[in-house]
Amino acid sequence: MLKKPVYLLGLIWRQLLDDPGRAPRLAVRLLARLPGPLGRRLRGTRLAVPRPRAAERETAELRALLARPAAEPVETTATGRAVLQFVTNALPLTNAGYTVRTHRIALAQRGMGLDTHVVTRLGYPLSQGLGDARRTVEVDGVPYHRLLPWLPPAGPVQAVEKAADLAGRLIEELRPDVLHAVSNHLNAAVALELRRRHGLRVVYEVRGFLEDSWLSRDPSHRASDDFYRLTRELETRRMLEADAVVTLGEAMKEEIAARGVPSYKIVTVPNGVDEAFLAPLPDAAGLRVELGLGTDTAIVGLTSSFYGYEGIDTLIDAAALLGERGTPVTLLLVGDGPERAALERRAAGLGVRAVFTGRVPMGDVRRYHALLDVFAVPRRADRVCQMVTPLKPIEAMAGGIPVLASDVKALREIVEPGVTGALTVPEDPEAWAIHLEDLIYSPERRQKIGQSAREWVRAERTWRSVTAAYRTAYALA
Repeated sequence: MLKKPVYLLGLIWRQLLDDPGRAPRLAVRLLARLPGPLGRRLRGTRLAVPRPRAAERETAELRALLARPAAEPVETTATGRAVLQFVTNALPLTNAGYTVRTHRIALAQRGMGLDTHVVTRLGYPLSQGLGDARRTVEVDGVPYHRLLPWLPPAGPVQAVEKAADLAGRLIEELRPDVLHAVSNHLNAAVALELRRRHGLRVVYEVRGFLEDSWLSRDPSHRASDDFYRLTRELETRRMLEADAVVTLGEAMKEEIAARGVPSYKIVTVPNGVDEAFLAPLPDAAGLRVELGLGTDTAIVGLTSSFYGYEGIDTLIDAAALLGERGTPVTLLLVGDGPERAALERRAAGLGVRAVFTGRVPMGDVRRYHALLDVFAVPRRADRVCQMVTPLKPIEAMAGGIPVLASDVKALREIVEPGVTGALTVPEDPEAWAIHLEDLIYSPERRQKIGQSAREWVRAERTWRSVTAAYRTAYALA
């Protein structure tokens, strides 16, 4: 029997968002498990509810959001120094590159004297089935606020308005100068609605292109699909409506400008690392034994989400080629995702020794870095990979690990061949095998590249240094 009603609420919330057609039946089934008269009355109840197809529901929601009038600029009336960041998910419950960037930026901004608060999307974390109904959680001194109505609104337009209603209380309390919305368009829509109501400036931070990520995750998806077209239109509208736009790199800035956003309104704030990543790597002898890693082969690895566009299959194929040529390597693959099972089967079928660790705590990442001879970023040549620069290789570079990456536009922004890393042909196992073999048999070259990469990160890519550019974005707004 479920004993905590908040867990029931979280499960029902999640089902309402994921599949509204089944949600009433799930609610009845879960509530029937409660003790007392309510549970007894609901036991045996059956509901028949029509279920719209998920794709139809998603496109209908996107059209409803597009049907709202465009947000017009307003005169600002802010009187405080607080910044409200509107994000999709957050620490401590969700640990990902997105949430790490959010947290490090908030910490750095607070260190600069700003009173930065983070606000998660309507319903989070209950919408993820996570039974934590606290309205505010503090992590390392950063306040994270949650917008938790009892039940989800009827549609996306109502959700934007309800989120603005709940966030309005924070605005009255904190009196911020800037609303800093972070991908995706729903967070921007909430911030823009608050601008209309309260006369506040809005900065929209574009950390990726939602439609292109969607396109890359399933071979059946097409750029001609309604979801792709409508999502792109919504994202572009939010960029145009915001007072200023922040993004992660020059390739992304070019894409945003190509959509009609004036270049002077776009500020680049690249990914960075905490200064702790620049310290010498920890001793990992115990972890090596724990994972069953010997010292007889080079270890090549990565930390990543396991999606197809990450190209991990290319790395496995390259390792198989090296093994055939008498240069066996061990792959250390840290992370998880929908492609993990297929990748495990691929490695086993090719006779590649690969250790899949699953997700690891953020604080343990550098222990895994310490085991690596080469950090790999085998991203495909997909559109999303050409534009969006990942955070993980910068963390590895800070530890002095040589990075071998696919030669795509976004990765050229952080890897200078022969200086801070090496680039090779994406989706080409032969090219990857050649470059890996070259690095494996050149320990002095690996050390030199790793040291140069660490110094570049120290000079250019700490959170403290990159976060200063937000002052420019906020001034533009």
